[in-house]
Amino acid sequence: FGAIVELDKAIYDWTDRVLITVTAPDHNKDAEKAENIGTTALPVKVSTRQETFPTGSTSYTLAETSEDSGVFTGEYVLKGFGDGNIFSTATTADSCNSGSTCGVINTAGQTDGITVSYEYTDGSVSLASALIAWNIGEISFSDSSVSPGGSTVVTLVDGDLDKNPDVIDTKTANVFSDSDSGGISITLHETGEATGVFETTVFFTADDKSTGSLLRVSEGDTVTVEYTDQTLPEPYEQSDTLTFAATTTVGTVYPPLERAPASNARVVDAFGSQVSEVSADQQVQIAADVSNGTGKDQSFAYLVQVQDANGVTVSLAWITGALTSGQSMSPALSWTPSASGSYTATVFVWQSVDNPTALSPTVSVNIDVV
Repeated sequence: FGAIVELDKAIYDWTDRVLITVTAPDHNKDAEKAENIGTTALPVKVSTRQETFPTGSTSYTLAETSEDSGVFTGEYVLKGFGDGNIFSTATTADSCNSGSTCGVINTAGQTDGITVSYEYTDGSVSLASALIAWNIGEISFSDSSVSPGGSTVVTLVDGDLDKNPDVIDTKTANVFSDSDSGGISITLHETGEATGVFETTVFFTADDKSTGSLLRVSEGDTVTVEYTDQTLPEPYEQSDTLTFAATTTVGTVYPPLERAPASNARVVDAFGSQVSEVSADQQVQIAADVSNGTGKDQSFAYLVQVQDANGVTVSLAWITGALTSGQSMSPALSWTPSASGSYTATVFVWQSVDNPTALSPTVSVNIDVV
């Protein structure tokens, strides 16, 4: 039958764990016990462009998965190399390169390869190869908008930062806002051993100073998190770096449609008295009560759209204004019907004419013109 050598991935990170499987039924000599393959005479060898193990008279063994399976497995851990950033000094592979879970080997550079070969009979070799490459990282917020007093999760995905597949690693990043451009330094923790995914929670305050994982913000701020990737794949040079950023917006602490709620749409005369009957060519005003539902000044645009019974818009007008905290007013816009009929006047309250973000649900009043 010979032997089939398989690896668990086509591309590995530079500090990945490599799982090796060799199917070699001919080397299942004893159906009553689990055996090993890999001897000085018929070796299992693991190579990168940096080094090859085992060397000399040593041997690396793979263990049979169970009695009489003829399938043998083992693993090797890639150790990385001294790149000057993640590993500031050259690393050294451990001396343990004999047991099926005891192999450690260095890589040579930002792009490398690993080859596992098994000489299953004298002069006959089966092998498998895979690439080793750096990755481009990604960073993000879990929420597109946040509120003062709230929080969000920062997620960084970069397998190159998983320096040890048996350890939960950490990585720092910078978070800042328009209110605090100095910001804070946060520490992201790997979500598990060998995941290459790092997370942490950032908290926001509109009252206190920034400290720890707490960032000072104000409504309308843009919050930015930055991460510098120091391990970029080719065609970037080994010394190249890229800074990636993600942003989220600090929204209002008030629901959007409660920032300037309108109510009691009505038809009034020039003195503000409600009109019960409207005649053609009579000038009236469409009024509504608008109040500031926030804790600070609120600018707004007050729009009135009048439509006839067929849904055709016969009038559209607007005015702009501003309300201080807690203030209420009753803006009004004039309209003169040119013909009798049934009409509907709808009041919109927007952030501005150019920014049609609604600050209130619409309110309407039906008008019968005689």
